[in-house]
Amino acid sequence: MSRLKIQNLTAGYGDFQALFGIDLELNAKETVAIIGSNGAGKSTFMRSIAGLLKNAPDAVQFKGENIGDLPANKVVEKGIALVPEGRRLFPSLSVEENLLMGAYSKRKGPWNLNRIYELFPILKEKRNNPGTALSGGQQQMVAIGRALMSNPELLLCDEISLGLAPTTVKDIYKAFPAIQEDGTTVLVVEQDINQAMAVSDRIYCFQEGRVSLEGKPGEVSKDDIKAAYFGM
Repeated sequence: MSRLKIQNLTAGYGDFQALFGIDLELNAKETVAIIGSNGAGKSTFMRSIAGLLKNAPDAVQFKGENIGDLPANKVVEKGIALVPEGRRLFPSLSVEENLLMGAYSKRKGPWNLNRIYELFPILKEKRNNPGTALSGGQQQMVAIGRALMSNPELLLCDEISLGLAPTTVKDIYKAFPAIQEDGTTVLVVEQDINQAMAVSDRIYCFQEGRVSLEGKPGEVSKDDIKAAYFGM
C-alpha cells in the first residue's frame, strides 16, 4: 500500500483553478521531487496535502485513509508536516521556541530537541537567538526542525532551496538520509532540476496545473524534462 495517494486532485482559489486532476503516489522511505516553472501549481498541491486547502475527501489518501477534507491541524495529527515556502518562522520567538511550536500535536516518535540539535548543530548554538535573526539557511534549518518536531511520517518541503547559496543547499540536503532513516517519506518541491534529480527516487513535473512527466531520474532525459517543464 502506498503511503500517500493523490487521485484526481483539483484545487484553486475562488474562481481560479490551479490544479486539474492530479494523480500521484508515494511509498514509504521514498524521496519524490516535484519540479515545474512558477505558476505550475506546485505550492497549491503541497497546501492541498497539508490541509490548508479543502478538497474532496478521497482526493488525498494517507495510509489508506481519506484526508482531503481535513483541516491542517488534523492532518498534522495524522503524521504529515509541511515546511512552507518562505520558512514562516515566528519573529517574536527564539530558535528553540520556534522548534517547540512544532511539537504541539504531541505525536510520539524519534524527534525531539536533542535530535534536532544533532541534525543541525548550529541551531543548538543559536537556540536563544530570535529565529528571524539567523541567516537564510539557518532559518530553513529551523523550519525543517519545527516540522520534524511533530514526528511526521510524511515531510512536505516546499521550495527549501529558494534564495539560498548552493553550499547551504547542499548542507540542508545532506540531512535527508538522517530524516529518512526512521521511515519518513519526503515530498519536495524544487525549482533546481539538477538538485531534484540528485536527491529523488522519482520526479513529477507540473505544467499549468497538470502532471506533464513522471519517472525515475535515471530513466528520463534532460530533453524529456525540458519539454515537460516548458510545455514544448
